[in-house]
Amino acid sequence: MLALALHILVVVSFTIRILLREDLAATTRLAWFMVISVLPVVGSILYFLFGEIDLGHTASKRIASVTKEVHAMGRELQSADDDPTDRIPDRFVPAFRYSHSINGFPPVSGNAVELMPDAQTARDRLIADIDAAEHQVHVLYYIWLDDETGTNTAKALMRAARRGVTCRAMADGLGSRTLVKSALWAEMREAGVETSVALPINNPIATIFKSRLDLRNHRKITVIDGKITYCGSQNCADPEFRVKARYAPWVDIMLRIEGPVVAQNQLLFAGDWIAHSGGSLDDFRLTPGRHEPGCIAQIMGDGPTERRLATPHLFSTLMNGARKRVTISTPYFVPNAIVLEAICAAAFRGVAVTMIFPKLNDSWIVAAASHSSYRNLLEAGVTIHEYRGGLLHAKTLTIDDEVSLIGSSNLDLRSFDLNYENNLLLCDRAITADITARQADYIAESDLVTLADVDAWPRHRRIWNNAVATVGPIL
Repeated sequence: MLALALHILVVVSFTIRILLREDLAATTRLAWFMVISVLPVVGSILYFLFGEIDLGHTASKRIASVTKEVHAMGRELQSADDDPTDRIPDRFVPAFRYSHSINGFPPVSGNAVELMPDAQTARDRLIADIDAAEHQVHVLYYIWLDDETGTNTAKALMRAARRGVTCRAMADGLGSRTLVKSALWAEMREAGVETSVALPINNPIATIFKSRLDLRNHRKITVIDGKITYCGSQNCADPEFRVKARYAPWVDIMLRIEGPVVAQNQLLFAGDWIAHSGGSLDDFRLTPGRHEPGCIAQIMGDGPTERRLATPHLFSTLMNGARKRVTISTPYFVPNAIVLEAICAAAFRGVAVTMIFPKLNDSWIVAAASHSSYRNLLEAGVTIHEYRGGLLHAKTLTIDDEVSLIGSSNLDLRSFDLNYENNLLLCDRAITADITARQADYIAESDLVTLADVDAWPRHRRIWNNAVATVGPIL
């Protein structure tokens, strides 16, 4: 009898708490109700650990203050005589305007964008740019390993610091937990590199009571002298990714950018740095040059302290502008209804929609939830390819040979709600053609998935996929 009373008390208490929250989607509420009702003790613990998106009062207040400054500065970046909106196709203008509303970063022209041919070239160019730096180097990575790539990058920063360049290096407290406790990290500090840990978890118990362990900084930012930036999916690690070698190589995509949009990535980094380590926006150079002819570009940053559902709304707005073709690559596909319906709606109205996923995923939970969407996608007319050449980690979107979106965001609920992300929105036929060609390379190394393949899945696999997808909103 006592056990029943406790069961009812737990279920009712957490149900009231969940119903009081106005930031939850109905599907998320339902998923939590199911878990807590079926497993009241386990469900209560899970909700306590992972149910609330909260960095803690002090941290949230500090980040909100810095974010307000960053947004204000972002709105000042566009000069009165540089409004490239009239050069963006009308059907895509709403997406650029929506992106502008998120961080205050406007679309700017005069950017030189270059697609790196491979991961090694991207890292070689990045290190060469650090070696040529004269004033400042800023780097932020979710995963930074002390392998060859990570060590070479650290040594380049140390060389720059020793010759008087201000170097700031930030790494996520979970994704780079080994590095920030390593001798290499200490060596960087001794050489004069300023270091900071984003969302540290030095005391996991304290973190659990004040915040959430899985709120992470997933950004990949490099800014050199305020004039050069890199944007894409590549962490600071070898493609062989020794911590998960079974799924290697990690296949990434990176862009090297010069021009006015560099200042926006610089501001995004500055916001993260100041929130964790202090300082002022005056400490960061915002003097990028212009390149003519150049493309129109815009940085979009997302995170748990930014507008809720910013990335899904931007994605759906972009999809609404598609008329001919859309190609998407993402390693992790756990969409909410906004994203899934935008993709299916585009396919239903005759847009040739192609999606590329890794054949072997390093997350069995994500794989199951992703597979649960296959039937809906295929029946809408979406073409699905599964890449077999490693873990396809590139996050890309190209639309109608005109617009591209590339960066750190996956099409999953973690990127939508829990991670700090950075992405680059582009309007340029030449660079979009380059990214489309890279997507074609992925497709050439992929297996086509048909409706007949999904029909052939055994019943237990379909049950498992759908069961995981049902609780997907709380994963």
